[in-house]
Amino acid sequence: MEEAEHDGVAAQRERLMESLRTYGSHYAELSRRFAAWLGLHSTDATAVLEIAAADERGTPLSPARLSERISLSSGATTALLNRLEAAGHITRVREHADRRVVTLRSGGHIQERADEFFGPLAHRLDSTMSNYPPQLLERFQSFMTDLNTTMDAHLSERGAAPAHAPDVPGDRTR
Repeated sequence: MEEAEHDGVAAQRERLMESLRTYGSHYAELSRRFAAWLGLHSTDATAVLEIAAADERGTPLSPARLSERISLSSGATTALLNRLEAAGHITRVREHADRRVVTLRSGGHIQERADEFFGPLAHRLDSTMSNYPPQLLERFQSFMTDLNTTMDAHLSERGAAPAHAPDVPGDRTR
């Protein structure tokens, strides 16, 4: 009985993971289109969105935290920030008592452009979500938090990605 129950959870996990992969693909495509719409490289647009979202939440990012969130080295992040600042998309400010601390802020036009681009989707998502009771959405939000915590723990335990992919039998690309 226990094995059948485990098989049921495993099958449900697979179905859910497939749905989340599909959502992730849609999110990546939407991000790519937003980048093209802004005339930015996709990594630059992702950084702008991360900075704007953190700013909007009232928890602005430091360059180091942005680097973690978008998986870039500190040098690559510095080059990216230099481009975004030169284009007027972000500013680096020293607003803390400790003047060594740099805070990233998005330019006002970025939030306006993001609202213009993502606004129609936000309305569609609100409409879809309104079909579900708030308690169910709260449970789903809690579930997603648990999934993300589990994934974060797994990634932390695994450490940095290997310098090269493991050899795959029959792989002729090497």
